[in-house]
Amino acid sequence: MPIYAYRCESCGFEKDHLQKLNDPVLITCPECNQDTYQKQVTAAGFQLKGNGWYATDFKGGNTAAAKPETPPACQSCPGANACAGN
Repeated sequence: MPIYAYRCESCGFEKDHLQKLNDPVLITCPECNQDTYQKQVTAAGFQLKGNGWYATDFKGGNTAAAKPETPPACQSCPGANACAGN
């Protein structure tokens, strides 16, 4: 369940509330009982890092990424290094 920050515009009372996503927004301040209690905009409490793919970022630990394969040499070229992909 997410935690939401609330602040009363009348008395300045601030409190965090643990609420379900479908719970109604609180409007009555628990301190002064005025209907000026408002949900605040806050930053996310987590940060995503890496490429975001479990198999490459976390599953194998600290393994190196796979190297891209080099294409095979053309059979019609005289040398593998001289091939221009024709």
